[in-house]
Amino acid sequence: MLLLLLCLLLCPQGCSARYDPTWESLDSRPLPTWFDEVKFGIFIHWGVFSVPSFGSEWFWWYWQKEKRPAYVKFMETNYPPGFSYEDFGPLFTAEFFDANQWADILKASGAKYVVLTSKHHEGFTLWGSKYSWNWNAVNVGPKRDIVAELATSIRNRTDLHFGLYHSLFEWFNPLFLYDASNVFKTRQFPTAKSLPELYEIVAKYQPEILWSDGDGNAPDTYWNSTGFLAWLYNDSPVRDAVVTNDRWGVGSICKHGGYYTCSDRYNPGHLLPHKWENCMTIDKWSWGYRRNTQLSDYLTIEELVKQLVETVSCGGNLLMNIGPTHDGRIDVIFQERLRQMGVWLRVNGEAIYGTKPWRTQNDTVTPGVWYTFKPKEETVYAIFLNWPISETLVLGDPKTKIGATQVKLIGHKGQLKWVSLGEKGMTVAVPQLTPSQLPCQWGWTLQLMNVN
Repeated sequence: MLLLLLCLLLCPQGCSARYDPTWESLDSRPLPTWFDEVKFGIFIHWGVFSVPSFGSEWFWWYWQKEKRPAYVKFMETNYPPGFSYEDFGPLFTAEFFDANQWADILKASGAKYVVLTSKHHEGFTLWGSKYSWNWNAVNVGPKRDIVAELATSIRNRTDLHFGLYHSLFEWFNPLFLYDASNVFKTRQFPTAKSLPELYEIVAKYQPEILWSDGDGNAPDTYWNSTGFLAWLYNDSPVRDAVVTNDRWGVGSICKHGGYYTCSDRYNPGHLLPHKWENCMTIDKWSWGYRRNTQLSDYLTIEELVKQLVETVSCGGNLLMNIGPTHDGRIDVIFQERLRQMGVWLRVNGEAIYGTKPWRTQNDTVTPGVWYTFKPKEETVYAIFLNWPISETLVLGDPKTKIGATQVKLIGHKGQLKWVSLGEKGMTVAVPQLTPSQLPCQWGWTLQLMNVN
């Protein structure tokens, strides 16, 4: 009892475990429960690369380092001789950036968290960082604190968790290049730039997701990742709520950190033993906005719903990326996809949010059927991506209980009839509906009560 009183005096909000700056200790931290429950987030790649908006957000690297012909030609054709990448900075104007409008669009998507690129590999920070002099959105371009504006709007207008992406390395920073030339035996860059920035954004904006990226082929010891994460989990203002990913140095991806990303567009199609995230893009070829896209470059809403359903069924979260324009607009095609996801989730959200993986992920008999599960409610959800022509849907995995099993089509009134196939599952009679009578247009959910 005395120990409990002492604990409450020392930490009124409750004593939580202390973590050592070792992977063994840090990896033992339980992932805050909110992250597994929310399932769906939006990634936003925005920066100076949004000005040329050609090819990729890796524009600077492909143009100056790899000298890819298409990028070199683009610059020769459209910009004067001697034009540098830094000259794009003042052109990153953001005059149409309206954080409230962004927040409303994100809320309409049904997403429950958002991750903004506070700094990509180009080194330009979307806040007025003390450690990025004259290469940040307050000193150059918008002359605004983008991170602060969006954080405020998200928190005031939505229930989304606010997160920040931060690149550890910077392609052409002289301090990083110096350390790289010394095979990372020196640590000038993380000491003077990368680590101070991380402490700065956590203290200033208190993100609930810290999405690290870009190790620059340097080990976590160079970045002092374990030291920073020990502070984040022990002493930072977000220590109890914050969630981190796995990109903290060479060899850490899919191995250390909070949840695993494993690779871009990672979608294994089977259950993983560790919480993971599928970070992917609506534009198939780029994370940043591209002016030279074709309609076929964008994933359809059917393809996006499929990504979400497969990912959640296998225990992951979906982080779906958009790329705004240099002047601060979320392009209409992205708005449409976001709002379509919201429409789908308004009908089918109970089969996504707060669910757990079931004993099997996809049906063994009928392709395109994925399962989720709510243990407390003893409810299994069968999400089918193709409407059956035969007016019956065979499910090979749920085992019925005579007199107890109930089947509903979410968004449609009444119980559905079904026939038991014993150990081979069940057949469900799907109602005959016109297109306008369907609960939604791109994927449907059966709610199965009292099945084994």
